[in-house]
Amino acid sequence: MKKIKLFYIEGCPHCRKAFKILEELKAKNPQYSKIDVEYIDENKDVVSANLYDYYYVPTFFVDDVKMHEGVPTKEKIERVLQEAIK
Repeated sequence: MKKIKLFYIEGCPHCRKAFKILEELKAKNPQYSKIDVEYIDENKDVVSANLYDYYYVPTFFVDDVKMHEGVPTKEKIERVLQEAIK
């Protein structure tokens, strides 16, 4: 199983939406709950954030490959989770 890194900013409405969608998808599919998701607040961990190429949050990386950036949808986040369980 691959690791997910989720870059976000505290207080960002799109990030809150992404968190909510992630929790909903994990509740529906127990296999998603086994995925290791590292949450990185770019304002608190500037060093880590600067190592990755992205502009908008939330941004999802699966094994350091950018899978989604910007406004989240259930379908887009599910694709990220599916890639992580391959």
